[in-house]
Amino acid sequence: MNIDSIKVNLQYFLPKHLLTKAVGILAAAKLGKITTAAVRGFIRVYDINTAEIKENLEDFATFNDFFARALKPEARPIDESADSLVFPADGRISQFGNLCGNFQLQAKDHYFTIEALLGNKSDAAYFTDGKFMTVYLSPQDYHRVHIPTGGKLLKMTYIPGELFSVNPLYTSNIPELFSRNERVVCLFDTDIGKMAVILVGATIVRSIATQWAGIVAPNKSDEIYIETYENKNISFSKGDEIGKFMMGSTVICLFEKKQVDFIAGLQEKQKTRFGQKMAVMTTPISVIKSPNKVKKKSPIRAVRNK
Repeated sequence: MNIDSIKVNLQYFLPKHLLTKAVGILAAAKLGKITTAAVRGFIRVYDINTAEIKENLEDFATFNDFFARALKPEARPIDESADSLVFPADGRISQFGNLCGNFQLQAKDHYFTIEALLGNKSDAAYFTDGKFMTVYLSPQDYHRVHIPTGGKLLKMTYIPGELFSVNPLYTSNIPELFSRNERVVCLFDTDIGKMAVILVGATIVRSIATQWAGIVAPNKSDEIYIETYENKNISFSKGDEIGKFMMGSTVICLFEKKQVDFIAGLQEKQKTRFGQKMAVMTTPISVIKSPNKVKKKSPIRAVRNK
């Protein structure tokens, strides 16, 4: 048995929730100079570009604050093309492409169902034969998540689950990992139909937060929790921040059939930066006629890099 096989097998036996809770307590502790030293050490190890960071390093009261750091607005310009969709996060492309009916590719020879991922059969039906983009956020990446195209929030679903590590070794060897891990599913109505953005938890990822609900995971409930927003005007423009992780993880975006085309040249493991063009709408924005078109102005707005 090689070292990779040992690592994968250990994932099934590690007390992942307990380990994540313990790390979370340390990451949330206000330790003054110790916190600042830990942040500086992390920056050196992972060669993080501090020129992009909005705050001064001494301003981070906890390690979590650093992990969920904001960037200067000019660090990630948003593609301004009217028909473009942008990457939701900094990271690397894990997988992308067409959904096979109700199945999504996780890694070579590994698939899972959209119904299992979303925890809802009716929501999954929107995306039959649609498209998906999976972006892996490593520990050194910026950890905020942004909306690929403007949309109105319809629903948020918290789904409890495992906390398997989501780095490429484990996604290639643990079946149905993304639909087994704890996650937060955000469903939006957009000019190109329904769009889902799923924030997937992982080992050491202590918290997942959204702009409208604050910290959603971890959650004391062991059951699926659903919050609906159809009667509230919570809308976002392309590139607005919608959530964040404490530590690295994975974001999955789902799109309806024949609504988007990914731009040419995208490749697995390619670096991504939120705001860069990821795809284009198949129907020109000027001729889209949607009965549920998102209003441009809303009393509740996302604030990028708050």
